Amino acid sequence: MDLRPDQALRRDQRGLPELTEACVILVTAGSEAEAETLAEALIEERLAACVQLMPIRSRYVWKGAVQRDDEVLLLIKTKAALFEAVRTRVRELHSYETPEVVMLPMTAADADYLAWIAGETR
Repeated sequence: MDLRPDQALRRDQRGLPELTEACVILVTAGSEAEAETLAEALIEERLAACVQLMPIRSRYVWKGAVQRDDEVLLLIKTKAALFEAVRTRVRELHSYETPEVVMLPMTAADADYLAWIAGETR
């Protein structure tokens, strides 16, 4: 699945940007070490072109109780077609019973950046 250089600039009939073949996948990890393990695996296995790690403070309800945790947010840049492979690999490596694995499609992006993502992933 190759990305065309002009794909990020295409618009639908309403003038809205069309979806590209790239996406960002959000994953939270319970520690920096776990986030590093996930990021390294995804990069080494060419499931992601880039993974950014950011410390965050999360508040959420889990099994009826409000949780307050320091976590690490991974921003995973990849192809939308690799979502299932990324999700599977995250679930294999993750310590959480139900890890966050959320895909956000890229509706528009720099054409060179999209080509780079396509070239760095399988």
